[in-house]
Amino acid sequence: MTRLLDIGLEKLRSMLLDMADLSEKTVSTAIGAYGVQTSALDDIFKRSEELRVLQDEISDLAVELLARFGPVASDLRHIKSYLEISYDLSRLGRYAYDISQVFGVFGDLSHCDTRAVEKSGKQAKKMIRVGIKAFMEKDVDLAKTLRDMDNVVDKLYLDHVKKIAKEPGTDLRCTVAETLILRYIERIADHATYIGESVLYIMTGKRAVRK
Repeated sequence: MTRLLDIGLEKLRSMLLDMADLSEKTVSTAIGAYGVQTSALDDIFKRSEELRVLQDEISDLAVELLARFGPVASDLRHIKSYLEISYDLSRLGRYAYDISQVFGVFGDLSHCDTRAVEKSGKQAKKMIRVGIKAFMEKDVDLAKTLRDMDNVVDKLYLDHVKKIAKEPGTDLRCTVAETLILRYIERIADHATYIGESVLYIMTGKRAVRK
């Protein structure tokens, strides 16, 4: 017999998958727009707001389930993790919007070297897909791969910072814009990793040790 709580949990999961799809598209649009030097600010702002509204709706439903059914053990872990994942997905939208704002602030950056941003962005987008897949399939082993993937993005950012510390370059606009975007992408990768950590918590009840 299906419990009313199970119906609520499935609804939460479905809402999270909607958020996941929207957040992945939003990040991809922001990074892609920078690569081809076009502004997608209005579109990304709208999507970011949609993600924030979805997060609020998930939070409201989660609180209702807690109040009505007093879940414990595995059910409680699911609800707590769904709340955390909805926050992570909402942050993806926010950082996508931050990336899109760089183009608005600095204008034409077509002469800048975008290779580091493209490489880091590609890795971060892959991490989002892996995190979502791990969540959908409750795949702990897949979720664990996100930590190593995150290290790649971290290294790209740190290598860039070390490089400009030694050789600032002649175009300050390019340097600042690239640094900002790489930092935003690094944070996107962090939140993708946190989704994987939530999968681990759902399935095992254990929290990952963050370094």
